[in-house]
Amino acid sequence: MDTTTLSSKGQVVLPKHIRSAHKWEAGVEFSVEETPDGVLLRPLKPFEPTRLEQVLGCAGYTGPAKTIEEMDAAIAAGTKAHDDRG
Repeated sequence: MDTTTLSSKGQVVLPKHIRSAHKWEAGVEFSVEETPDGVLLRPLKPFEPTRLEQVLGCAGYTGPAKTIEEMDAAIAAGTKAHDDRG
């Protein structure tokens, strides 16, 4: 079990391994909820949830639909080009 201490400014430090596991960096905001067992911190979501139809087509591609095979070939070519650059 990890422990931490409440500072004179009311701050609590979360252990590094917990911050790393959740990819929490400085500036992450949390909701603070009182529970019968203590206090619960929940990270606030940085963006409102979106639906697929809200973002469909946002990449700007207007050509014909590509097959999975065509996409795989393009990814392989891009990876090879990246590898060849050094």
